[in-house]
Amino acid sequence: EMYRTNLSRAPISSRGSQPSETSGSIFTERAVNFHCHKLQESMLSSASGFKNYRGILNWCVVMLVLSNARLFLENLLRYGILVDPIQVVSLFLKDPYSWPAACLVIVSNVFIFVALYTERKLAMGSISEKVGLLIYIFNLTVILCFPMVVVLKLPSITPVGGAFALGVYTILFLKLYSYKDVNRWCRERTQVKARNMYYFVFAPTLCYELNFPRSESIRMGFLLRRLFEMWMVPIIRSSMKPLQEMDYSRMTERLLRLAVPNHLIWLIFFYCFFHSSMNFVAELLRFGDREFYRDWWNSETITYFWQNWNIPVHKWCLRHFYKPLLRIGAGKLLSQSAVFFASAFFHEYLVSVPLRMFRLWAFMGMMAQLPLAWFVARFLRGNYGNAAVWLSLIIGQPIAVLMYVHDYYVTHCQDDPTISEAL
Repeated sequence: EMYRTNLSRAPISSRGSQPSETSGSIFTERAVNFHCHKLQESMLSSASGFKNYRGILNWCVVMLVLSNARLFLENLLRYGILVDPIQVVSLFLKDPYSWPAACLVIVSNVFIFVALYTERKLAMGSISEKVGLLIYIFNLTVILCFPMVVVLKLPSITPVGGAFALGVYTILFLKLYSYKDVNRWCRERTQVKARNMYYFVFAPTLCYELNFPRSESIRMGFLLRRLFEMWMVPIIRSSMKPLQEMDYSRMTERLLRLAVPNHLIWLIFFYCFFHSSMNFVAELLRFGDREFYRDWWNSETITYFWQNWNIPVHKWCLRHFYKPLLRIGAGKLLSQSAVFFASAFFHEYLVSVPLRMFRLWAFMGMMAQLPLAWFVARFLRGNYGNAAVWLSLIIGQPIAVLMYVHDYYVTHCQDDPTISEAL
């Protein structure tokens, strides 16, 4: 107020004229701008409402690239390029039967044709619903058993190839199960069926619909960005000796040493698969629903994490497993436990069969999520709950990895002097 009063009493200018109305308003603006503080929160405070942390995400990516560049160069200088892409392609073209896992994936088309043929016969009324159900049960059972038998009986299939083939067959099992259910629902409601089977097989979803939401066009820039984001190969070494000697202190040290890189590899896998790869396929097929994940990183409970980190599987479980159990009278707790049990089965199926050993580490790890979920929901909330979720991800996965690596080493590599010397 004193400053404004002094301004109003300013002397007449040297030209002998009073300050104009415009100049007075300028003085007033300057007086108001003189106050440079206001009530506000820091940007990193949750109360500020600020949500644009894209720069921090970019910083994390840059730090991740720089931190792994040395390891990449060290391995490149020490071992060179171990895989020649040209030789691999020429080998595959000369002798396609040397890639049995790829042949196994190609054979999966047989089960797709069986499902499509069965559905056409059901739509025309050539076979009854009971006969169609029996064919579907047989087809879906063989989808799970056939690749398992082939992987176990054919030594030429590597663990990586076996895991890939079993992953394809597992996805196909879930898709055809959804295909069966949705078409049955449509027949019950006398709706016309749109036969888009192979579009559904390649679409980044496990839940079938007669007509999927489609985008207007393919964005080539978006497509190329997703394509260039998809590559990373993990390595695990020198953890066998402490496990073999049951040296608990060194086992703990190796576990903690493995936890961070394993977690970073898992995060890279999540981004490459659920964001880059699935968006690439969705853009290529103009598939409109791009909700492949939600904000699982903000999970304050274990249950929230499992419901939001893999939306295609969550939607399938909700639509074809959890809600049908509720409709037949099962309680929520029993239905949730059944979903975890099915998930635990498929985790063990995808790990134990390619490794050709059954240790149930993945199964027990998944089932252990039930008491952990109860504990976190009951006793931890907010930031403490979120920290518990992150801790379970960072520590839990390396434990399972170490158990499988140890058992695989004891079963297949213990008598190999080259590997023993390297460890």
